[in-house]
Amino acid sequence: MYKFLLCWRYLRTRWIALASIVSVTLGVSAMIVVNSVMSGFVSEMHNRLHGILSDVVLESRNLNGFPYAERHMEKIRQVAGDRIDAMTPTVTVPAMLAWDTGSQVVSRPVQLIGIDPSTQGDVSAFCDYLQHPENRVHPSFDLRGGGYDVHDHQAGPESPERSQMADAGWPERERWARELAFQRSLEKPKKTPEPQPKDDIPNPFAAAPAEETAHVFDPGKEQYDGVVLGIATVTFPDPNSKDGRLRFLLLPGNDVKLSTINASQRDPKFVTSNFTIVDFYESKMSEYDSQMVFVPLRKLQEMRGMIDPEKNTAYVNSIQIKLRPGVDGAKVRDDLAKAFPSSTYVVSTWQDKQGPLLAAVNMEITILNILLFFIIAVAGFGILAIFLMIVVEKTRDIGILKSLGASRSGVMSIFLGYGLSLGLVGSGAGLVIGLLFVRYINEIADWVGEVTGRPLFDPNIYYFYRIPTIIDPWTIAWIVLGALGIAVLSSVLPALRAATLHPVKALRYE
Repeated sequence: MYKFLLCWRYLRTRWIALASIVSVTLGVSAMIVVNSVMSGFVSEMHNRLHGILSDVVLESRNLNGFPYAERHMEKIRQVAGDRIDAMTPTVTVPAMLAWDTGSQVVSRPVQLIGIDPSTQGDVSAFCDYLQHPENRVHPSFDLRGGGYDVHDHQAGPESPERSQMADAGWPERERWARELAFQRSLEKPKKTPEPQPKDDIPNPFAAAPAEETAHVFDPGKEQYDGVVLGIATVTFPDPNSKDGRLRFLLLPGNDVKLSTINASQRDPKFVTSNFTIVDFYESKMSEYDSQMVFVPLRKLQEMRGMIDPEKNTAYVNSIQIKLRPGVDGAKVRDDLAKAFPSSTYVVSTWQDKQGPLLAAVNMEITILNILLFFIIAVAGFGILAIFLMIVVEKTRDIGILKSLGASRSGVMSIFLGYGLSLGLVGSGAGLVIGLLFVRYINEIADWVGEVTGRPLFDPNIYYFYRIPTIIDPWTIAWIVLGALGIAVLSSVLPALRAATLHPVKALRYE
């Protein structure tokens, strides 16, 4: 009983121990907050990467691809059996996106992907990332008559309004056609004057040459083949907005040009085709939203020269594979790699394609945990120093306890119990503060942004409008147990020193 009473007395009267408690509290709360936020980020990133990429991909090493996609999918089913849920053929090639503003032509490199809209949504979350509600249910490359979301449907109604999207579709196509025709009508074609001899004096009464009329482009209500653009290819953050508002250079209903290489002959040639924007693709991963452009599979095969009329077949260069829930993708990958020659095909999972990125994120989490754990380690050294000081200060008291019959284990348990008490109070307070901080982290971030005048969590950088968090009970348990372990281990050396003191020498200590 005396051990508990002494621990409680030291805990109430030794205010110097408060520094150690604060250190443990800060370390535990910081680790809980960081791990919860990083877990939220990793989960969001995994979900979006997995939504963009299919579970397994069979790719051709040759960009021109391979014929008879149906036969390849039949062989895949023979190898993987009922582990396959869905498949779809695709063509992926580099290309150049360009559009005419009336006064200049804007161009940028993109990754052009030919897909079958009826099956692409079966192997990935392609439909979930489209902006028109009808396309999320029944994806199509036809231009729709409006109804595009004016908010980011993934972020929710709290996201900034995209007012320009309200008139996207056929209304925007008609308005854009009139504006482009007007801009081109203002262009004055430059006519090079014919050189005249120096002796030839021009007739001032001669009729002025007739001006050439600039070509007026009027697409009317006809559209080209549809194209779905990654939203970042034609948008940029509004510099005057602090909430992640976007400025649109183009909208659904506008026309663009896509150029790629036709490699059906020995001498490849550059081919260009007109397309009408029918929707935007927004995965929230800037690497993909700024590069990916989707067109009908058949149209891209025609542009690339990947249709063989003699064999009555078309070429594709990849097959996207969706596995059933719970199936090990690595095992399916290995089985397919044995069935298809490695000199012609590459089989990979979505984790293989994003291996460097996922490894970098995991390394960052590990380093952050190590650095934050140093805070608790510093608290442990503080407990060690405080306990050594208490042992020196209370040497006579320890001698009195031993002379009254206290055993070595009893004296040692006093200091071990004191260290455990500090660890319990510090880690308990850190647990409560950390969980409360995680619960109200978005409100805290908004408040800090209002105070500093700058957003603490800029959606233009992170592509999240709210800070994602996930609380893992096992992670929190290890953090709390680690803090308790450090507190107890730090009190072992002072406890041993107190337990080994000789009663007579302790009583004679000055």
